[in-house]
Amino acid sequence: MATPAWEYAWLRSAVFGLSLCAWLAVLWPVLAGQEAGAEHLAISYCGAPVPVPSFATYAPSGELLASVTPLSPGLTWAWAGNWALMLVAMMLPTLVAPLCHVHSRSFARRRARAMSLFVLGYGAVWLVVGSGLLGLQRLVQGWFANPYLLAGAAVLLALVWQASPLKQRFLNRGHRHRALAAFGVRADADALRLGLEHGGWCAASCWALMLVPPLLPSGHLWAMAAVGLLMYCERLDPPGQPAWRWRGFKTAVGFARLRLLGPRRFLHTELVSMR
Repeated sequence: MATPAWEYAWLRSAVFGLSLCAWLAVLWPVLAGQEAGAEHLAISYCGAPVPVPSFATYAPSGELLASVTPLSPGLTWAWAGNWALMLVAMMLPTLVAPLCHVHSRSFARRRARAMSLFVLGYGAVWLVVGSGLLGLQRLVQGWFANPYLLAGAAVLLALVWQASPLKQRFLNRGHRHRALAAFGVRADADALRLGLEHGGWCAASCWALMLVPPLLPSGHLWAMAAVGLLMYCERLDPPGQPAWRWRGFKTAVGFARLRLLGPRRFLHTELVSMR
């Protein structure tokens, strides 16, 4: 059963509207002129914790092994809330296609519940992945004394992964949407399972990009916006054969030019470039 055009437009508008609200919540301290220094924030929107009292672990020989920063329950909940807000802002636009699939494969009286279960499964995966990325972030920050060297390594890793054939395999799997049962507990389980599966394939393809914003010395919000746009645009590309090639950048540039030039000038520019 195909989704009517007006329902698809309504769903897409609702998704982008929620994402915009999340972005406004993220940017509100900056817009209100109340941006505090990093030393006054327990956890940033990127999920990067600022220094808090820590304790060190030592080898039997007395050699310093690592500095471990404990997280109190309050800090854990604060991180989870900021991470969830960041996910809504960055990742929600990438869910238009799977949400449309759930919407079109569910009866009208079950659509809200099915879509909520899908988002719940998707968010649960990213909550677990986010805690793993946070641990990895802390680990590599202990290895690199120079934050600019660390940022360069993170960007290089993301670029290599972006062009790798394995990433294309994960993106291809993200385009596949399982059939959903129509009734009962099985329908709810299928929607939840689809969210878990889609979240897993999405995390597998995007983990390197998601590491970049919190590892930058500054400009976290700009990096979040750029990474979010790239992840959205690479999902607009059709599935392809796994090979070494750039993904998402051409679509992102075209998307930006379309928004800046408008449809007519953009089409004229493309026709001229094809001659």
